Amino acid sequence: MKSYLAAAIQMTSVPNLEKNLAQAEELIDLAVRQGSELVGLPENFPFLGEEVEKLAQAKTIAQESQNFLQKMAQRYQITILGGGFPVPAQQNNKVYNTALLIDSNGQVINQYRKVHLFDVNLPDGNTYQESSTVMAGEEIPPVYSYPDLGRIGISVCYDVRFPEFYRQMSEKGLDVIFVPAAFTAFTGKDHWQVLLQARAIENTSYVIAPAQTGTHYARRQTHGHAMIIDPWGVILADAGEKPGIAIAEINSSRLEQVRRQMPSLQHRVFG
Repeated sequence: MKSYLAAAIQMTSVPNLEKNLAQAEELIDLAVRQGSELVGLPENFPFLGEEVEKLAQAKTIAQESQNFLQKMAQRYQITILGGGFPVPAQQNNKVYNTALLIDSNGQVINQYRKVHLFDVNLPDGNTYQESSTVMAGEEIPPVYSYPDLGRIGISVCYDVRFPEFYRQMSEKGLDVIFVPAAFTAFTGKDHWQVLLQARAIENTSYVIAPAQTGTHYARRQTHGHAMIIDPWGVILADAGEKPGIAIAEINSSRLEQVRRQMPSLQHRVFG
């Protein structure tokens, strides 16, 4: 792989597909003008609203989102991750929370259906029951090896709390981990950064974490702080709390250096 610039986009998505795609396009354009070749959009980038609304519009959201991602990839000649959007399942009137990685030719090169669903009652009074509308995926996505960009793995949001998920990917070789998210404001302040750093350090990989931020509807608030983290756990870029982008270099020499200094993956005893 070569060294290149990557961007983690941060959005405040709302229950309006057109507005969200317009916001995403502006931020993609900004990232490309600053030299980014690999761009990630957060979970729920095309729609963040009530579950009933999401289900009602799921077919349209799925079609428009994939078309949008392919158009952006071809127009800007980038590889782009759409970090999670509803794609109708064939049963139970549910959807898959689906992330797509698309190359500069507009081809889908990796697809991942979110495995770990966020069913949690938080102390701040918010209750999340993702499984009420979402079917869990059943497979860890293949690690896609791109000649220039390295070996790229995909996860989505709540997955970041399950280190074994990433360890299985790292056994196949892993240079860059995507963690697109809509992390809650309540948990994000304590856990977002440290979990991302842990996943980067233990897998000696770069982490690119696009994020949602701010208030989206009703009481739904997200943490922000889209980040790019290096294999030593150093935060290279942080988008803060407003919509924007975090941009940093994915440096092949740095990756090799860290793996020489800390060859922990070679020292594993179990698993």
